[in-house]
Amino acid sequence: MNKEINQVLDWTPNAKLAAMPTVTSDDHRYGMRHFAVGVTIISASDGENKAGLTATAVCSVTADPPRLVVFVNKDVAASEIILNSGALCVNILASEQEEIAKVFAGMNKEVHGEARFEYGQWRELVTGAPSLDGTLANFDCRVIKVFDESTHHAFLCEVMATCERDDGEALIYLNGAFRSVPQ
Repeated sequence: MNKEINQVLDWTPNAKLAAMPTVTSDDHRYGMRHFAVGVTIISASDGENKAGLTATAVCSVTADPPRLVVFVNKDVAASEIILNSGALCVNILASEQEEIAKVFAGMNKEVHGEARFEYGQWRELVTGAPSLDGTLANFDCRVIKVFDESTHHAFLCEVMATCERDDGEALIYLNGAFRSVPQ
């Protein structure tokens, strides 16, 4: 087995299930609205440019080694910057950061591109990716693999630095709205 591919190549899907149709995109989206997820801002910088987006598609992969997977739509500016820099920061938002979540989600139509970074206080940890102060946690990561998953890139990342606080409420997204959950 080729270790560079990191995929089980001798596995095949169930042929009967593979021949069946999937649900519609709308049905999938509607069902996922009921899945409460933490809200993050994924931020990146390639030295000349920086970009970020509000995201919920982030998952811990392993603790040893410390790895996350982050899914980013290929059509957003941050995707290209992450590919160029090989780094990103996952900023896990606190409930009082709902406004910045809306800015990076494009919900404030007056704020675009790098102007989004005028909201909040930003710094760098290790990789050069912007890290937002005041979050519940920051995971500053190097990208070690990129998977092409339909409309998104799946960035497999190793965590290089973290910051966290032990107070505050988590910002989550559920049923089309931001909500807070006490820690």
